[in-house]
Amino acid sequence: MYRLVFTQVLQRFDAEAVHHLTVRAFALLSALPLLKRLLHRAFAPHDPALRLTAFGVHFPGPLGLAAGFDKDAACAEGVAAVGFGHVEVGTITAHGQPGNPRPRLFRLVRQRAVINRMGFNNAGAAAAARRLRRTRGVPVVVGVNIGKTKVVPEQEAVADYVAGAKELAPLADYLVVNVSSPNTPGLRDLQAVSKLRPLLAAVKDVADGTPRRTPLLVKIAPDLADEDVDAVADLALELGLDGIIATNTTIRHEGETGGLSGRPLKSRSLEVLRRLRARVGDRLALVSVGGVEDVDDVWERLLAGATLVQGYTGWVYGGPLWASRIHRQLSRRVRRHGFSSITEVIGRTAPDTRDAR
Repeated sequence: MYRLVFTQVLQRFDAEAVHHLTVRAFALLSALPLLKRLLHRAFAPHDPALRLTAFGVHFPGPLGLAAGFDKDAACAEGVAAVGFGHVEVGTITAHGQPGNPRPRLFRLVRQRAVINRMGFNNAGAAAAARRLRRTRGVPVVVGVNIGKTKVVPEQEAVADYVAGAKELAPLADYLVVNVSSPNTPGLRDLQAVSKLRPLLAAVKDVADGTPRRTPLLVKIAPDLADEDVDAVADLALELGLDGIIATNTTIRHEGETGGLSGRPLKSRSLEVLRRLRARVGDRLALVSVGGVEDVDDVWERLLAGATLVQGYTGWVYGGPLWASRIHRQLSRRVRRHGFSSITEVIGRTAPDTRDAR
């Protein structure tokens, strides 16, 4: 049914217009206590075999929504109600900004992909913090993804990230430093270890200073050279980060300028995950995102060493109950393979890393 609606109706409208309409719909759902509770009871993951703990946070299931959909922390409860195990909001910048000029969001239906050059359009950290302070009507793990304000020069990037972190870290179940979006000029330059070290150290000081210590992760690009992936992994271990999210969108494609997500990213995202697992073993939580379309993809990422998996473009093409369907399929698969918990799957096919650096 959803495929018919998508091809005959949604595909005929501007991609960003549909995006904003969908966000408003989930924001409305988040504001309707009875309906969101009923949906949560019906579609959220409740199987004890799917529960897991990462960086001290308890998740009802391994599949979450990646950053990019709920840019202003407006609808996390509604999204959780239709089956996601966690919701990563943002990217949120310290100061509000309109993002890049339209058009800036494009579907590649045949490739089951999306190109975006949104440019961190959001109302800013203070506005998001007001929403995050609201009492949650249904249980939902909310990660907060922060980025650099576009007009802030590189030499002031650390202070800008710290300002956003001070607003948002106390309200987040985990915090993510995004230095990998291709749509803010110069942002990816911050992935160089010489620039990344002082940035992550400063944000970590903020996260460590919250009342319950907010876990901190860094999100990296798929376009990093392998040796740079290794360098970021080593830095994350050195600084005592809680995890790495791999990967963001790629600029290695033809067509509109912007970051490509979806099926074409599948292979590289999995490759980066395997490289990270070989480098860090289970000393860091690894969150795999990029080209995740179905239960087979989620299962493969878990086997390769991902603690958690995220999707977004797969949801666009898979329909509202995409995450709920995958979690139900994971429940059956865990039992079919003779496991009692999804945690027994994690890293099962990964190489032995006891001698990893």
